[in-house]
Amino acid sequence: MGIPIGKVPRCMSTQHPDNVQAPFFATDTVLGGEDEIQEAFYVFSHLGCDEQMWDCEGKEVDNFVVKKLLTRYESFFREKILGRDVFLTLRVPNPTVEKAEAKILLETLESIPRSFDAAQLFYGREVAPIFEVILPMTASTRCIDRIYRYYTDFVVGKQELPFQEGDITIAEWIGEFKPRKINVVPLFEDWEHMLESASMVREYLRDKEVAYQRVFLARSDPAMNYGMITAVLLNKLALRRLHDLSRELGVPILPIIGVGSAPFRGNLTPHNVESVISEYPSAHTFTVQSSFKYDHPPEKVMEAVRRLRNREDAPPHRLDEERCLELAERYTSAYQAQVSCLAPLINRMARFVPSRRKRKLHIGLFGYSRSVGEVSLPRAITFTAALYSLGLPPEILGLEALLKSDWEFLESAYLNLEKDLTEALRYFNPRALQLLPEETARSLRRLEILSLAEVEPHHREITDLILEGSSGGNESGLKEAVLRAAGIRRFLG
Repeated sequence: MGIPIGKVPRCMSTQHPDNVQAPFFATDTVLGGEDEIQEAFYVFSHLGCDEQMWDCEGKEVDNFVVKKLLTRYESFFREKILGRDVFLTLRVPNPTVEKAEAKILLETLESIPRSFDAAQLFYGREVAPIFEVILPMTASTRCIDRIYRYYTDFVVGKQELPFQEGDITIAEWIGEFKPRKINVVPLFEDWEHMLESASMVREYLRDKEVAYQRVFLARSDPAMNYGMITAVLLNKLALRRLHDLSRELGVPILPIIGVGSAPFRGNLTPHNVESVISEYPSAHTFTVQSSFKYDHPPEKVMEAVRRLRNREDAPPHRLDEERCLELAERYTSAYQAQVSCLAPLINRMARFVPSRRKRKLHIGLFGYSRSVGEVSLPRAITFTAALYSLGLPPEILGLEALLKSDWEFLESAYLNLEKDLTEALRYFNPRALQLLPEETARSLRRLEILSLAEVEPHHREITDLILEGSSGGNESGLKEAVLRAAGIRRFLG
């Protein structure tokens, strides 16, 4: 199942809750199910995005999204066909990891043929409004293949079965199940599996004939787990390996990269589109998250979306893998040690970061070596917001581990490093270095880029108040201060 390669979406709107401002159509600052139906229509009809990712994990799932879109916005979807011109892509739970939500996967897959029936009634012909699902936390080829085979063999396959010998089949009883196949888009989120993504995709495609294969690479969770520089290098190495695999197999492999608005999470904002495109030239699809959509003037957002959709893919950068990984290991070790020290404060500050979506925010495990153990932290957006609120942009953590030769290497390996750091450091408060061990703080103070930082004065004033409140026990007003600081940055976290 699929569409012509030229139709594969370029600009995927997501439901990541990193926005400060609520959209004009929302009934509350915390977006719920019905708001998200309207959001899907808005990003298609007004902002010009050609894809909406629909989360089916961590919240109450609306399996009637297709029917609601087609009936509420009939005139738009008569003109723009859902599944041909604009696309809805489901992000499903991973039963291997998310045991409590495992059966939601089955409900979601069962809803795909029902959505097909709704679209067929609406359009008067066969149209598959949903034919792709995203599998988060992919860790093996078997994980991807199970989703593919469960749909083909059990959701669709059962239609050929009779109730008993001599009786009618399920298809004769309730009608055919279509589409007969779906595309499964693996989402790779950790160091090991991002680097193995190409080999896993090769194995997955071994017994399948496909027109193309989409592959999703995370940018936020790797940054939180390993630091920003490592996250960028892992993405670039994975993109190069996927590009080489595509040439080897003769199958277009179309990467999606999940970038957010904070420099730490990708720095994709309406005013920074060109820089992000140049950093990841082979990425076929970029995500635009809630902050991108709602914390900037709509005309700027529309212009940026047009640019994302109209660009051409280019070959990825070819890097010295051994050099990248050696640098990443040293830098990540320093970064993780600092986050380990900061974890109690981050968790305390996370209580004051406002929610923007009605969903269960999973607590992620922050992995260290066995000798250090594991530290629980909030998800990436809240983690980033907590540190920015303290005047300590997470972009600077781990930098003292870099040698002069590393900085020289990164000039060509991470093109926008200086730009990303300069932007992040606008929200740096030198007082926040007191939160770190003295030796680390002393090393960071020696970094030339910190001494040259042009700090945004209003943001610093607010982070002064937050630092005083968080250290002195007077927590009144912290939630409001966190929101005011985020308003200056134009992203929550």
